[in-house]
Amino acid sequence: MVLDKDPEAIAAAEVLRHEDGRVTVVHGGFARMAEHLEELGITKVDGVLLDLGVSSPQIDDAGRGFSFMREGPLDMRMDTSSGITAAQWLAEASVEEIKEVIAHYGEERFAFQIAKAVVARRESRPLCTTLDLAELVASVVRTREKGQHPATRTFQAIRIYLNQELEELAHALAALLRILAPGGRLSVISFHSLEDRMVKQCIAAAAKPGAAQARLPIPEKDMPQPILKSLGRVLPNEAEVSGNVRARSAVLRVAERTTTPLPADGGVSFVPVSGLIKTTATKRGTGARRPGRSAQSARRGS
Repeated sequence: MVLDKDPEAIAAAEVLRHEDGRVTVVHGGFARMAEHLEELGITKVDGVLLDLGVSSPQIDDAGRGFSFMREGPLDMRMDTSSGITAAQWLAEASVEEIKEVIAHYGEERFAFQIAKAVVARRESRPLCTTLDLAELVASVVRTREKGQHPATRTFQAIRIYLNQELEELAHALAALLRILAPGGRLSVISFHSLEDRMVKQCIAAAAKPGAAQARLPIPEKDMPQPILKSLGRVLPNEAEVSGNVRARSAVLRVAERTTTPLPADGGVSFVPVSGLIKTTATKRGTGARRPGRSAQSARRGS
């Protein structure tokens, strides 16, 4: 089974399906992977590959609004059939909301200045295109990392927030612990430190569930046994980066499911959620939700 939020990616997958009858194509996010598999009568799988983040076709298509280097509508939705656009969100969000998203998901130290500039700008005219936003951010961010556009972190943060990418990943990791068969392997390719950190911490917690009790006088046979076996990480080599510069930030992490039964919570406790912005039940439009004041999120199940 292959699944993706992007209708264009689904169209490309349908071509593959016609060439290979083993392929089943599903339009949806991987947070609901377990449900989609269940609908197909599948409860366990031997392998899962998650390719996180935005794709090259999405970046290269100016009409999708992901690139700060190309003029296009300020969209940034991975699923163009639902949700609000970046332009709509920036037209309504408060200074505090914009600052929190850019600071937390973009790790941008000029987040407050950018948020103030966005709100001040929309009072005279709206931000409608990618270059509108990129130029505004560039006018505020006076220092930047070598070789990096000043709007890089801002675009990244808004995209992650609008598409709820870290929430999706948290739900998916918890579900994968349930659906992986013993010996089944989980492979995750990430391109962002927040994503990689979540995957790394989940694998580490599931591989050493008794770490917090290591100093207690508990017999080894009574200690929690590993749910996952970490098989390490792989980074791109020089040849790969030379052939595709976008591969430079890629990190592949692999883990193998053991035979140990999951704890009573189904493995949810192994998934870190401290990197998620707390959201309220109030929805804007048909998609993204308003971030709360706190950066701490209540633990969610899958």
